[in-house]
Amino acid sequence: MLAGSSWASLPLLWLVGTLAGDPAGYRRQVSLEYNPGSNSTSDNLLHVRAVGHNDTIHYVWSTIGAPTVLLVYTGSPSSTLHVNWTKLLSPSPSGAIQIEPTSSVLYSTAVIFTKVFEYNGANTSDLLKVPVDDFYPTYNLANFTWESLGNKMNKTTLTATFQGVSSSPHEAFGNGSISFQVTAYEESSRDAPLPRLLHTANCSKVRFVMSGVPPRGNHSRFALEMVTVEYGVEHKQLESFRSIDDEYTPTIFEMAQLVSVPHNQSTKSSFFQWKTTAYSAQHPERSDTIHCQYYPLQTTNCTVPLASIAHAYFGEELERHHGVAAINISFGGEDSEAYEARRYLSWSALIGFGEPPKDAFSTLVIAILAVGLGTPVVLLVVGSITALVTKKKRYSEYEPIN
Repeated sequence: MLAGSSWASLPLLWLVGTLAGDPAGYRRQVSLEYNPGSNSTSDNLLHVRAVGHNDTIHYVWSTIGAPTVLLVYTGSPSSTLHVNWTKLLSPSPSGAIQIEPTSSVLYSTAVIFTKVFEYNGANTSDLLKVPVDDFYPTYNLANFTWESLGNKMNKTTLTATFQGVSSSPHEAFGNGSISFQVTAYEESSRDAPLPRLLHTANCSKVRFVMSGVPPRGNHSRFALEMVTVEYGVEHKQLESFRSIDDEYTPTIFEMAQLVSVPHNQSTKSSFFQWKTTAYSAQHPERSDTIHCQYYPLQTTNCTVPLASIAHAYFGEELERHHGVAAINISFGGEDSEAYEARRYLSWSALIGFGEPPKDAFSTLVIAILAVGLGTPVVLLVVGSITALVTKKKRYSEYEPIN
């Protein structure tokens, strides 16, 4: 019966799978370079170069100032990064970071991780409803001290970890730290660790981690502020949709993403995508899930920290010439345990160029649909045949009453 039901529903499943889309894509040749053009290890700048058939995506990650990632897309497979280190480390870094030839640059954007808020979440986890007096002093990530990336980068696995602590004498971190773990990809696949993000060769992942940071209250909750920069007059748009992803994070069906709004439909743009979930364990299971909440995109009165490589690429008076927006993401729902219980928090997101990845039906769902949709069809066919046979038999045995 199960085998028959599976075959009966194959055409429908094929159609559904086609409509869901195929996440597979082509491969890129990816390389990692630490502090190109400099022998210093006191400043961190990571260049991820992802070369395609006739284009290149450049990711420039740095903790010189606020942790920042630049994404630059070029129409040339031979475009390169040039860094003027003297200018980059000066008070006026404008123009210190360039992609050459400049004529090959077709699109650029940046995401700056600016602040971490800590607040008393005893009465509410909603950041917008927290009284001003319930906020603790903000952690300004531009003022953190970051360890050298030299021994925290793996060119084989295409991973790197920026790990830092607060440099303020009033903020005792102890053995705790805040990290941004970066992963680059050569092809389309799905991450092994939760939340099992589906990715393509056109994106990279960042994992925000708070580990061992002593909370300043018994019910402390945290929120991360990010600022985005769009080239020219383009701007970001916040979207939310329900994912059909079921096998990997079965209790989390919402995806959120910041996408660029291009000048016309033929212009490609970037995305910043995440699942609305975080985790309270280094090697999480589904029971370690923490709900995370995002808030409306702020597009007015947004500023980029002066200490950020965004100024080195986009130039001075950045806010006047480019689209700038900010978004906050808080961690922990009403029913979630407070950070104090485990002193660990992780959240992952993808940044990339082109169309954001979209989940297709997993093998598990296809099998369930095969049974669920196929069994009624088989029962209908068997029932119809049985009815016809019974009907024929009844007529053959009928004897008219005299």
